[in-house]
Amino acid sequence: MEQFERYHHWLLGLPRSTKQLILLLGDLLALSLVFVLAYAVRVGSPFPNITQPWLILAAPLLTAPCLYLLGFYRGMVRHLGGDAVLSLAAAMSVGAIALAGAAYMLNAYGTPRSVFIIYWALGILYLGGSRFILRRYLFWAVHGRHHRVPVAIYGAGSSGIQLATALKNGNQFQPLAFVDDRVAVQGTTIEGLPVLSREGLTRYVRRGRLATVLLAMPSASRSQRLRVITYLEKLPVQVKSVPAMGDIVAGLARIEEVRDVAIEDLLGREPVPPREDLLHACITGKNVLVTGAGGSIGSELCRQIVRLKPTRLVLVEHNEFGLYSMEKELRELAQDESLEIVSVLGSVVNRGLLESVCRRYDVHTFYHAAAYKHVPIVELNPSAGVRNNILGTLTAAQAAETVGVERFILISTDKAVRPTNVMGATKRFAELILQALSERGGKTVFSMVRFGNVLGSSGSVVPLFREQIRCGGPVTVTHPEVTRYFMTIPEAAQLVIQAGSMARGGEVFVLDMGEPVRIYDLACAMIHLMGYSVRDELHPDGDIDINYTGLRPGEKLYEELLFSDDGLGTDHPMIMQAREDCLAWSQLESAVESFRYALEDGDEEAMCALLRRYVAGYVPNEQDALSVIDAQKSQKEGAVLH
Repeated sequence: MEQFERYHHWLLGLPRSTKQLILLLGDLLALSLVFVLAYAVRVGSPFPNITQPWLILAAPLLTAPCLYLLGFYRGMVRHLGGDAVLSLAAAMSVGAIALAGAAYMLNAYGTPRSVFIIYWALGILYLGGSRFILRRYLFWAVHGRHHRVPVAIYGAGSSGIQLATALKNGNQFQPLAFVDDRVAVQGTTIEGLPVLSREGLTRYVRRGRLATVLLAMPSASRSQRLRVITYLEKLPVQVKSVPAMGDIVAGLARIEEVRDVAIEDLLGREPVPPREDLLHACITGKNVLVTGAGGSIGSELCRQIVRLKPTRLVLVEHNEFGLYSMEKELRELAQDESLEIVSVLGSVVNRGLLESVCRRYDVHTFYHAAAYKHVPIVELNPSAGVRNNILGTLTAAQAAETVGVERFILISTDKAVRPTNVMGATKRFAELILQALSERGGKTVFSMVRFGNVLGSSGSVVPLFREQIRCGGPVTVTHPEVTRYFMTIPEAAQLVIQAGSMARGGEVFVLDMGEPVRIYDLACAMIHLMGYSVRDELHPDGDIDINYTGLRPGEKLYEELLFSDDGLGTDHPMIMQAREDCLAWSQLESAVESFRYALEDGDEEAMCALLRRYVAGYVPNEQDALSVIDAQKSQKEGAVLH
């Protein structure tokens, strides 16, 4: 066996020219034998008396050059396709005609004419058959000894066919069948693979023939994909997906690069096409500034803005590496070399810096995405939340107003509605600041855009669940009834831009997040789609446990987007306007001064008292408050011990 291994490694390692020469010499000998066989078939004798024996040498010498000139030897044996078959048929036709012409020109009238026709047919049969056998051997030598995962491809369209072809030449997956919901193609065979219905796929799975399904539906709508995924979720199979067609066309991914199912496919809600007039109104040809440019929302805003061709984009970020990475990515993304990208390393609480930057770069549109958003961390560090989320918003807004920035848009959160945590309360106070500035009057148009969780953001449960499942569990959920709104980051960023363009001053815009998702259901769906089962009391033999860890400090069972159900519609179907009470600027000034004093004294109890006083609906959970106090005491004791 070792000698065989060495032999085929040696064979596969030969130069291409050497392999072509070996094939040519083998064909020269074989075509001579093919001519003898053709003669034997014609005369009906295994040992024919060939009257013109020179034809045995003439047959390969006339046929082989035709094969070479028509490109038969240029194709790689492992990847021979229909073009190779056509060149073979054409070359054998020319070779057989040339051989017959030579025979009759040299008075070889003793050779029956049908011999040349039989020679042509047997030549095609030999050359095609030998290549097929050699192709199967090479395929086995390269791929066959590897264990390949048997899979079904859901979608028998062009993407599915391309995927099947790519997988056949790979080492990872072995396609066994297509699955398609179109009745017209069910029961047929494509690329040698049967096309199954859903019932056929279920039978394959129950018989243990496969445990993985690849979705080849890159152009399907989100609702179509949701229907398929909902069906597959009930089967004990792992589900993976082909990259989006846009990524494939742009060269960002290959058809065979299967991935985990995108979690946004579980939402099922179709994104509404953006209004181009609203997208371009505040960006195209203007100077735009984004704070928190290295964060989840800020970075996606920058990507969307670059595509809308501003004159200048200013990135403000306090994380040096995040700023460097974002600038590098945007320079690669920007196709317009005239676009000026400016990186500013600094904090939003530095009003002098922001005023200087806005004035120097003549900023027209200001997106304020910088904030501390991680609920439990801000709950344990209320000083940081107040300084960054409240004073940071105030200094940024005042800097924009002083310089005369046209529009200022605050990125807010659903946690600002009836908050139970410091993060939500500070974000609601930030909204109050902008509402008061707008009521006071001025040239700058202030507005806010409020939305829920975005998929893939820092701290999102989706990557956490995926990693926990890959590690064998358990998957940790805070509470069996906890629900959250979800939206993709690109969709949220586009809607933020459009909402900012609609503002007239002081509006609190709310994005339509669709239906809330129960986190337990999301965890179960991800477990099933990754090929595992949930282990619980009803299924003790399952693969992955789901453990409940309890709500963290400041967390709610569910989030809200509006204080009441009387939100106003706008010109955009995915954007609403909230009816919110606001405070006078004089009240805000007094409150801000109190926050400054509390920060100087490090009095976090005073900060929380101020939030309860000025933020309507802020009711921190008493148990959460005790947990925070205990955690802070532990931190202080640990600091003393060290």
